[in-house]
Amino acid sequence: MRHLLVSVLLAFVIPAVAQEDHNGLYSLKCGNTTMTIDGAKGGKILSFKYGDQEAISQLKWPEAFGSTFWTSPQKEWYWPPVPEYDKKPYQVEEANGVLKMTSEVSDKLKYRIIKEFKTDEQHQAIVVTYSIVNESDEVRKVAPWEITRVKNEGGLIFFEAPVDGISPAGLMNFKDAFGAAWYQADETNENRKINADGKGWLAYCCNGLLLVKRFDDLDASQPAPDEAEIQVYVNRGKTYIELESQGTYTTLQPKEKLSWTVCWYLQPCEGTPTPSEALLQQVRHILGK
Repeated sequence: MRHLLVSVLLAFVIPAVAQEDHNGLYSLKCGNTTMTIDGAKGGKILSFKYGDQEAISQLKWPEAFGSTFWTSPQKEWYWPPVPEYDKKPYQVEEANGVLKMTSEVSDKLKYRIIKEFKTDEQHQAIVVTYSIVNESDEVRKVAPWEITRVKNEGGLIFFEAPVDGISPAGLMNFKDAFGAAWYQADETNENRKINADGKGWLAYCCNGLLLVKRFDDLDASQPAPDEAEIQVYVNRGKTYIELESQGTYTTLQPKEKLSWTVCWYLQPCEGTPTPSEALLQQVRHILGK
């Protein structure tokens, strides 16, 4: 199998052993943070905690909780999510401190998904590498896509991008400040989603926790058609928000795979979540910028 490496964010990763509980859930711990993954149900990240405080949505509705992974562009499968990636069991194995989960091949799309979880003690991160394997007999083109649901409880979403480049314009009330775009989570009766060309990171501050994701910084030509490096989806009412990031739209020969890495960080943040230079500097410190 030829392996096309799309992301290189794995320096200084120190392996940690995953713990399996009596429910078949696997947990990785790095400092004060713990990530829990369900290999039996889509290899989905169910929980990401700092101490005992949860950062991601725990709603029980379908497609409203946890963090999942899909292939992009969405127009190739539309809805509902592909079951082999999102809900069916993954094969689970662990070696050399890497927790590896492998999906079945999708009947519809002929891709196989591999998820690998490690800890990075030096940078206090949990490192997730997603791979898409082309199991068809045809040349295919695809991009990786991570979707993380968080609580809509008045939090603050921010990333580096010009507000006038966010589309559709005016759909969400993003504001320019301190060289970043900021959105204070609000409530409407409509579902809303935006696309943005960011700088390889996305942050959410809510209930005293700062969640930061790091991924490849794409230029405007690299995402899949009608997709974007950064996407934010706000579900109607005060329910949940999806923090989404995508990698490069990549050509895969038969049996070839791409890999794409997202580093997860979680730290306390003080005070009411409002745009500030201090909050932006905290993110830059986390990312080593």
